[in-house]
Amino acid sequence: MKERPILFSKPMVLALLSGTKTQTRRVVKPSDLAWMDEHQGLREPDNAIRCPYGQPGDHLWVRETFFAWGRWETRFSAKKGRDEWHFIDMTLECGQSYLYAADGVSDTKAFIKRRGGVEPMYWKRPAIFMPRAACRITLELTGVRVDRLQDISEADAKAEGIHQQPTTGWFSVPGISGAGTTARAAYALLWNSINGAGSWDSNPWVWCVEFKRTEVA
Repeated sequence: MKERPILFSKPMVLALLSGTKTQTRRVVKPSDLAWMDEHQGLREPDNAIRCPYGQPGDHLWVRETFFAWGRWETRFSAKKGRDEWHFIDMTLECGQSYLYAADGVSDTKAFIKRRGGVEPMYWKRPAIFMPRAACRITLELTGVRVDRLQDISEADAKAEGIHQQPTTGWFSVPGISGAGTTARAAYALLWNSINGAGSWDSNPWVWCVEFKRTEVA
């Protein structure tokens, strides 16, 4: 069993926490497509070996926007020939807890965005910089396959975290503007919001990763 990190946006983190998201789709890299073409077909079981997110039974740990307790210091970068700011994470050693943007933690004077200062405090940190120790969501892969993006079914779109509004019957994702008359239409809006305008129409090959949430990491 292997473990890999994976990034999710705030709306998707909320869907994971609520249990409505059990799938994610990520664009297949050209190098992986070339390899699969050489091995005659995109739906062969062995293709899961090439999936960068793992195989059934492997785990993913979720990186999300978070707040860490620490301070900034400058270090000289020989590569760039100048000083650079580096964040020193002191959360655990100072007996503090990591906080998460998806929980509604907002920027206040306690969460100053500018860098500098030796006094430790909470700082907002991008998901890409989350250490494993700060992770609160782990997922176990239950299935991996390759499909065209637009082949997504209505049921699979709902498994991507698409929610039907009880009052209007329209489908949407909390935190993402726009709604659709079907879960697929709402997912197309979600995909474009993440990957850019026109990305749904380009209909790329995607990894379809199915998972279940495991116990607290």
